[in-house]
Amino acid sequence: MGRPPILPTDKKFALVLRVVSGELTAAEAAREAAVSEQSVSNWRRQFIEGGRNGLAGEGGRDSESASRIAELIKENATLKATIGELYIELRKYSRSVIGRVPAPRGNTHPGRRVN
Repeated sequence: MGRPPILPTDKKFALVLRVVSGELTAAEAAREAAVSEQSVSNWRRQFIEGGRNGLAGEGGRDSESASRIAELIKENATLKATIGELYIELRKYSRSVIGRVPAPRGNTHPGRRVN
C-alpha cells in the first residue's frame, strides 16, 4: 500500500476516539479513512502516550515550546536593549562629526603642478 493520504488532525482524533471507545476496530477505521491499519494503530498509540504524558505532568512538546518561547523573549529583550545603546552611541558620534568638513591633506590634484 502507498503512502496514506494526509488527514486533518480533527479527523484522526475522531477516528481514534471511535476506536478507543470500541465503536470501530482499527481495520474498520482504516477502511473508512482510506489509510492503512498500521496508521490507525500508530495514531491510537500516540493518542494514548500523549494522554499518559499529560496526566504525568510532562507537558511534552508544550512545556518545551513554552520554555523556548520564554528564552526567546528574554533574548529579544537583550537584543533590543543592545540595539538601543548602539543607536545612542551612533547618534552621539554622528552629531560630533556633523558640521566638520575635513580639510584636504597633501596634494589635492595629483597630476597638476602648482607654481
